Parts: sequence; structure tokens; C-alpha cells
Amino acid sequence: MREAKKSRQTNETGISVQVSLDNAEEVVIQTGVGFFDHMLELLARHGRIGLKVEAKGDLHIDSHHTVEDIGIVLGQVLREALGNKEGITRYGSAYVPMDESLGFVAVDISGRPFLHFEATFENPKLGQFDTELVEEFFRAFAFQSGLTLHARVLYGSNTHHKIEALFKALGRALSQAIKIDPEIKGVNSTKGVIE
Repeated sequence: MREAKKSRQTNETGISVQVSLDNAEEVVIQTGVGFFDHMLELLARHGRIGLKVEAKGDLHIDSHHTVEDIGIVLGQVLREALGNKEGITRYGSAYVPMDESLGFVAVDISGRPFLHFEATFENPKLGQFDTELVEEFFRAFAFQSGLTLHARVLYGSNTHHKIEALFKALGRALSQAIKIDPEIKGVNSTKGVIE
């Protein structure tokens, strides 16, 4: 089983994340930020991965540290769970429509972290969640997991729908990229390694 678990404690947050890439049954998210819980659950369900996230952060300030630090730890456990990356498809992409909005995400499990993020959110807050933190989460996740990640909202008007389309698209793109393909011998790279 491709699984990993990690805890991280700082003066701002205490976070525990567990991921199972081959068992999607258990998804339990408790971050203290309701909208973000919803987005992480969508990421896990559409990514067909098991995910447990427990976080306590300095929410009396705002949700920035909690959201960014979860991105950091989730990226680290994904990278660990993928191991040497033998047999994985490596690439994935998805368009996800959410009513009037359309989101797109493409990923390459390359070992070369990069984020291109193209989205604007008219509503600055959804519940306790600052919408500018979507990009912060994607960046932290991409850089800690070693993903090349491109995310874009092509169009839309409802901020909730636009963000939801991105998280669902990220899950679906990851689901493709982490799949084991029996026809791939070793790693899917002419270099012979994905670091």
C-alpha cells in the first residue's frame, strides 16, 4: 500500500496528515475552517485517495497559516507515499465544470516543483476562508510534493463554484497521475529517475 503519515508542529499550527493512494474509503477532514474542509474532501473524493487531516491553527488571527501549512504537509506525505514513483502514469489533467464556472488543472509528478495559477475571485471571503489562500495552498502543495502544477479558471462568476472546480480538477488530475500502469517498467522518464 502506498501510504504516508506526517505531523508538523509550529507556534502557529499543529497538523497531522495521513494519505492512502490505494484505499479511498476513509476521508476525515478537520481543519477548523469549514469551507476548506469541504474543498479538501472534494480533492480526496475526486482524487480517489484516502485522506485524514487534523489541524489546529491560530484561527483567531486568520486561516492563512492553517491553510498554507496543510498544503506543506499534504505535499510532503504525497511525495513520501509515491516512493520511487515506479510505474506511475505521472501526468494527469482535468476540466471540471461547476455550473457557470469551468476549472482546469494539469499535473506532472516531475520532481521539479512549479505552479502556474490563473484565477480571480471576486468574493474575498467564503465563511472563515480568505479566497486568496487557494493559490497559497496550491503553491505549498506543489512545491512540497514536487509537482509541476498548472491551475486555471477559464470562466465563471460564482467564487464558490470557481474554487470548487479547481479542487475537483486537482483531485481528478492527481487520480490519473498517481495510477500504476503495468506497461510502465521502472519510472516514466527517459532519465531513469524522478527525484
